[in-house]
Amino acid sequence: MKVQVKVPATSANMGSGYDSIGIALDLYNTITFEECDHIDITDVNGQDIPTDESNLIYQCAKKIYDICGKPLHGLRIVEDCDIPQTRGLGSSSACTVAGILGANALLGSPLNQENIIDLAASIEGHPDNSTPAILGGFCVALLEYGKVWSVRVPMNGTVDFITFIPDFELSTEKARAVLPKTIDHHDAVFNLARAALLAGSLTTGKLENVGVAVGDCLHQPYRFDLIPDGREVVYAAKHMGALGAFISGAGPSIIAVVESHDKTYLSRAQMYCAQHFPHWKPIRLTCDEVGAVVTYLEA
Repeated sequence: MKVQVKVPATSANMGSGYDSIGIALDLYNTITFEECDHIDITDVNGQDIPTDESNLIYQCAKKIYDICGKPLHGLRIVEDCDIPQTRGLGSSSACTVAGILGANALLGSPLNQENIIDLAASIEGHPDNSTPAILGGFCVALLEYGKVWSVRVPMNGTVDFITFIPDFELSTEKARAVLPKTIDHHDAVFNLARAALLAGSLTTGKLENVGVAVGDCLHQPYRFDLIPDGREVVYAAKHMGALGAFISGAGPSIIAVVESHDKTYLSRAQMYCAQHFPHWKPIRLTCDEVGAVVTYLEA
């Protein structure tokens, strides 16, 4: 039996919702799985990926076999990954989810969706990435005692996400290392109010609130120092008419939230980056409302 898993990119944090708010985007990793007697991992695009047991997709798949008490002699895994790695767009989360779903499908789906959501968050560590990758849509999620508590809301095509992707990487580990160990009470209240406002505004269509709602003082002020021209890109994105802009995940990508009917925003952003920020490429993404999809290719 051969199965294919298609998992969307995600943008976590969304400014004020540090480690709690995320959204699925229509950029995908598509992974094909088939049992065999050895490990055979390839990438259709020729990307440099681990081809042994250190491969994240394989590790997550094997964990499912271990949990279910099934021996795994090997897997044939073919990767077709459009989500750029270490750019703050959930590439590792997509690989984690793909490994779990692929193995679960090969084993006859012993785990239900709730099991999969909890396990993905436990492995990934970021439910604001893994949960929207599985469910699609806009999600508020937290992990407590091994269980994910979440709310998923469809976006209904009201906004697009112009994503400024630079030609340099930033690892999550490095981005987390610059964060302070403690925060002021004032800063906690600042973010708490804006995260609640962001969730409420996106779910009710009060888009005029987005610019204020994505404000943050917990992680972005520290991470901007690791992102050359990051602050300037955010400023330019808002100056060009975005409702708001923020670092996607741990960075370095920047996302500008724009109204869907603004059809010329992308071309304006492309021209501006070509002139002022040549290391950045803006693309238009929309909310993926479906989430991860498993397809059985052979009986």
